[in-house]
Amino acid sequence: MSTNNELLEALNILEQEKNISKETLLEAIENSLVTACKNHFGKSENVKVNIDPETCEYHVFQEKTVVEKAEDPVEEISLVNAKMIDSKYELGDIVNVEVKSKEFGRIATMNAKNVILQKIREEERKVLFDQYYSKEKDVVTGVVQRYIGRNVSINLGKVDAILTENEMVRGEVFKPTERIKLYVLEVKSTSKGPKILVSRTHPELVKRLFESEVTEVKEGIVEIKAIAREAGSRTKIAVWSNDPDVDPVGACVGMNGARVNAIVNELRGEKIDIITWNENPAMMIENALSPAKVISVIADAEEKSAKVVVPDYQLSLAIGKEGQNARLAARLTGFKIDIKSETQARESGDFLDYENEYADDEYYEDDEYYESDGYGEASYEGEPYGEESYEKASYEDDSYEDDSYEEDSSGEGTDGERSCEE
Repeated sequence: MSTNNELLEALNILEQEKNISKETLLEAIENSLVTACKNHFGKSENVKVNIDPETCEYHVFQEKTVVEKAEDPVEEISLVNAKMIDSKYELGDIVNVEVKSKEFGRIATMNAKNVILQKIREEERKVLFDQYYSKEKDVVTGVVQRYIGRNVSINLGKVDAILTENEMVRGEVFKPTERIKLYVLEVKSTSKGPKILVSRTHPELVKRLFESEVTEVKEGIVEIKAIAREAGSRTKIAVWSNDPDVDPVGACVGMNGARVNAIVNELRGEKIDIITWNENPAMMIENALSPAKVISVIADAEEKSAKVVVPDYQLSLAIGKEGQNARLAARLTGFKIDIKSETQARESGDFLDYENEYADDEYYEDDEYYESDGYGEASYEGEPYGEESYEKASYEDDSYEDDSYEEDSSGEGTDGERSCEE
């Protein structure tokens, strides 16, 4: 039989366009021929298919037993007919009788075709699932398709993803054909192909964006130790450098803020505070409260709580609008943070106790006490940088111990005491 050029060309095209291996397609053709035999002859247990992968030549045989008189023409052949094929055949021998596929009926042919198409669809779904499953927990670029109710359909190339309302940043509106970055939450295999869930609110989205923009982060020179995010509003990110010659904050900000600006633009203006990670809880808390200045911090590592004293005029900045700065600092550090102004601390006697008892010590053993120079980590236009536990599916509003903090008409907090708990 000559080379089956048409079949060979068709398999090569399918392999290139749909990324389905030729071996898989040949296996599908083999199964389809066996199915066709079963439909045509009623059984296929004795059917053998030989396909040459190089030329796509194929032969279909029925293995028939030589008997004196054939009663079952599907599985038996008479000795007379066997001798006509080859005179060496004797009773009990197995003869391979070639079956001509063109003899198959219309129904058998249609069933064989359906077997091939079904296998191609299955392989397409498997290839797509494997392709996007490898991108789970990573960032992809998608093109906005349309709104489906309150959800958005996003085209990722060969498959569509779903951005649900819960994973959208509040207030974000998308236009068709708009290109956006998304964090892949989960890839599921379904009968209709892979189902991909994506997010615009996950803290890991910010981390992955820094990895793509900042070479030092991608190479592991600068580590992102912690992230606390309120999507659409503000993110605090704590960074650390494994190379003493590399400034972690400067590397993330970039020349003239180029690197961080690219990320801020992608997040549509979300503020980003980058701070330096510190193993000492007191110093870490002071950094986390940036851009507010801090006078002193006393941190209890066992209780995971800290008391912070700030200048009177810095209290509103330390707490932040609607408590956001203190709340994000608490999430970033994992500490419950109680912030007081200098006046409040002196009136309660706490600040005086710190000054008198620990005036000569920078730190003490049971708790961490830190005397600040009054300046937190410098921020990039009020947007410094630093990670929280990513396992949290959602971030709820935190509770406050003292309700004396109120928001004034400008949105900034008035003097008062407020405690923020992660």
